[in-house]
Amino acid sequence: MTIKTHMTQQVKIQAVKTKKSYWKKLFLISLPVFIFLFSFFIGRYPIYPLQLIQIIGARIFHYTHPWPEIMNTIVFNIRIPRIIAAMMVGSSLAVAGASYQGMFKNPLVSPDILGVSAGAGFGAAIGIFLSFNMIKIQFCALCFGLIAVSCSCLISSKIRHDPMLALVLSGLIIGTLFTSAISLIKYVADPYDKLPAITFWLMGSLGSISKTDLYAIIPMILGIIPIYLIRWRINVLALGDEEANSLGLNTKKLKLVIIFCSTLVTAAAVSISGMIGWVGLMVPHLARMIVGPNYKILIPASSLIGGCYLLFVDDLARVIAPIEIPLGILTSSIGAPFFLYLLLRNRGGWR
Repeated sequence: MTIKTHMTQQVKIQAVKTKKSYWKKLFLISLPVFIFLFSFFIGRYPIYPLQLIQIIGARIFHYTHPWPEIMNTIVFNIRIPRIIAAMMVGSSLAVAGASYQGMFKNPLVSPDILGVSAGAGFGAAIGIFLSFNMIKIQFCALCFGLIAVSCSCLISSKIRHDPMLALVLSGLIIGTLFTSAISLIKYVADPYDKLPAITFWLMGSLGSISKTDLYAIIPMILGIIPIYLIRWRINVLALGDEEANSLGLNTKKLKLVIIFCSTLVTAAAVSISGMIGWVGLMVPHLARMIVGPNYKILIPASSLIGGCYLLFVDDLARVIAPIEIPLGILTSSIGAPFFLYLLLRNRGGWR
């Protein structure tokens, strides 16, 4: 009887866990759909559900419509590009942050730890200072973001002891140098034209996103896919290099793949949105609270939650005040109190 009772309890516990897992998956899948549709219904020109269906249907099936042409412009030239960009930027930063936290085995790691954000910011500042168009500015930001991380990796490779610590310190040095270079450009920039543009870009915004800017999602997708495919290996990597090597994992190559992919998605995200902090640091913790520490599930969950979170913040930026608030201000205002809550909640340590 005791064995039967124990087995019955185990079955019940497993059934409860399966049910919880089902609802979590349903929540994570339905949340992006809800926030995607909700984002059309707010703003100065709200598009209601029936209108949205009619507008998209008219574009697909090419039939005449009674509504003003400005409604088509709002949906296809403004709302859809901005919504897609917000979700992809948030997803990219969250995936990069979760990957780095697993690789470095540190909960305080964010996507800009190796200097990619500072490098991308410098590239954008150079582009604005030289009066480049938006595409060239974004290209400069992407290139300098990659250059910054390459410099960090090159410096750390010259240091033999404690490679991971050397990589973090190299990223800190490179990030500081590029941040100083940004300050120098701001100092010599025209205070009535270039300086406000550089300052506003560095605070982060998706207000100027158009259809032509969506090309930047290509490197984001190219970086997210490899991380998604090797996400189970991050679990092994989190055990430590010796354990991972004993299990047949080439930790050096795996870390290079994670660094390259995370740098690519972060640089691409920063190139179109500016410097948006706290997303890659906070969202992986939020995903970990929902689905647990298994990176096989944590990476997709971070991607979905990150996209929804940044889109929600972007919606707030559009409606919370008469003028649009930079995203960097809002993400910091939300992220810092939430992270303080995590510190007070997890007094036993990070798991």
